[in-house]
Amino acid sequence: MGIKINKDLCTGCQSCLSVCNYGGITIINNVAAITDECTLCGACVEACPVGAIEIEMEEIATEGVDVSQYRGVWIIGEHYNNKIQNVVYQMVGKGRELADKLQVNLTVVLLGSKLEEELKELSQYGVDEIIYVKSPILKDYCTELYVNILTDLINKHKPEIVLIGATPIGRDFAPRISKRLNTGLTADCTGLDIDTKTRNLLLQTRPTWGGRIMATIRTPHSRPQMSTVRPGMFKIPEKIEKQPQIKKIEMDINEKDIITKIVKIIKKEKKQINLEDAEIIVAGGRGVGSKENWKIIEELAKKLNAEVAGSRVAVELGWIDQDRQVGQTGKSVAPKLYIACGISGAIQHRVGIQCSDIIVAINKDPNAAIFEMAHYGIVGDLHKVVPALIEELKRLKSEEELKK
Repeated sequence: MGIKINKDLCTGCQSCLSVCNYGGITIINNVAAITDECTLCGACVEACPVGAIEIEMEEIATEGVDVSQYRGVWIIGEHYNNKIQNVVYQMVGKGRELADKLQVNLTVVLLGSKLEEELKELSQYGVDEIIYVKSPILKDYCTELYVNILTDLINKHKPEIVLIGATPIGRDFAPRISKRLNTGLTADCTGLDIDTKTRNLLLQTRPTWGGRIMATIRTPHSRPQMSTVRPGMFKIPEKIEKQPQIKKIEMDINEKDIITKIVKIIKKEKKQINLEDAEIIVAGGRGVGSKENWKIIEELAKKLNAEVAGSRVAVELGWIDQDRQVGQTGKSVAPKLYIACGISGAIQHRVGIQCSDIIVAINKDPNAAIFEMAHYGIVGDLHKVVPALIEELKRLKSEEELKK
């Protein structure tokens, strides 16, 4: 891997010098040149106004893999309390798109004990096949069992693409399986597509270099192509009339053969809805100004029966808990309504809200990046706009109560 400079495009403008903190780039004969101090941080790539700088990734070939033997798109399902998680349905929508481009089957694999009713629901979303591995011991997640069972299934059926939710559970077993299979794994993908020139090459897009650039990763020489997908990145598809083939595998697992044992599951008391499941979110950023001012964000959320969230800056300043952060290093959300108050709209934040149905931005800076993706924008001081919205909501509520 290295930095490449196109000398024909470089104008010697020195924009790259101003962003390099390590002395990794210099100007020689009016053309940029990389020095030995370069750390490959990638800051110069984004800074170059003419696109003369790029990062070259080295491709590592895996010997002995016949990619032609692999076919099909697989989604590894996840459930909690016998309920399939939303991220699975989100991946089904994107998986159906990928499978159609490849003209192959879309398969969902589930490990559980009492998922029959959930399978009926899943069957309505355009899946071609469901593989259900059933055992009483699979009622709860177990790293050892998931890795062993899924590795065996993948080796047997040879899917060309395997998608896993980038949840705490998915992030636990996905890298272990990729190691067993001696294949790559692209984590926290925000975009997936098929390279139509090669037919079967998965284009896996994710933010990198601190969110400054979006990298598209390909694995042409190994199979399966594995990715973890951030919850909230893709929409849940519409239901369609398509009856999938359901393969049930009754597995006799002896608990004594398992190295690890689940002693107790402690359920965390939740006072808030998960941001990934929220229909309305009111989020605040640096523009809120202080923790004291944060109260108007919470008040607006209360009037809308919404969840409260914040940008990375709001979390770092201690205005809101980290589990309420939206963005690349926080949660990816897909609410029906997202109201961004005093958020500038850095790429790290925009990545996390791009699947929202409607985005309303309130910012006093008319050039704020958040307006580029907002469906509705209000240019103004949020400390005047938000209280006005709250008063209007109070008025509307009073009118409704009078009508009753």
